[in-house]
Amino acid sequence: MNDDHKSNGNAPICLGKTPRGFRGLIETITVAGDHNGVPAAEIERRLLELGFVEGARVEVLHEGPIAGDPIAVRIDNNTVALRRREAMSIFVA
Repeated sequence: MNDDHKSNGNAPICLGKTPRGFRGLIETITVAGDHNGVPAAEIERRLLELGFVEGARVEVLHEGPIAGDPIAVRIDNNTVALRRREAMSIFVA
């Protein structure tokens, strides 16, 4: 694992930059902008509805074959497929 994928103490990192096998807790969700015409507020709402909430346990289970996209993530007891672009809005520690 290279240094880009390691947490720096308690500093949050983007879930989209974590490797398969990463485990942590969700710190916050910050959607920087619209995604393919979908407003940032809508992306944030969808992530929250999927269970990406502060304090939830998260584990990266699988990476897709092309550029590691999408990723399969376990949130508490649920498994969700997520694009890395959306995962970049989720900060974990």
